[in-house]
Amino acid sequence: MNQIQRLYMVPVLIIIILLPVFLVRAQDPAKVAKDVYKTTTDNEHVRVLDIRLKPGGKSPMHSHPAYIAIALTPCKVKFTAPNGKSQEVELKPGEAVWRDAETHSVDNVGGECHALNIELKRATKKGN
Repeated sequence: MNQIQRLYMVPVLIIIILLPVFLVRAQDPAKVAKDVYKTTTDNEHVRVLDIRLKPGGKSPMHSHPAYIAIALTPCKVKFTAPNGKSQEVELKPGEAVWRDAETHSVDNVGGECHALNIELKRATKKGN
């Protein structure tokens, strides 16, 4: 392989290596798991997702901006990040938790889980 071919190979290899990372981060839960996530509100301030995950149900890798999760039923789920690190989260009905922007897959490791995610968008201040 000559010098010019090597120079072209470096950016191509970088794209091949990083493209899956960018594609995973761009996945919208309402698109990759339509049976789990239903958009109930979507405006310039928030998007509200109504989530229903059956016992043993799964949601593939997807991303959220910063959000508030509110459990409507008892929920016990396992979040798994793209790097393989996982975390179990258990919420009681009515409990609300803040979550920073994240990418994860979800496995329901408890009973039927019904929750709302309120995803925050950049709010704009109207004039004084």
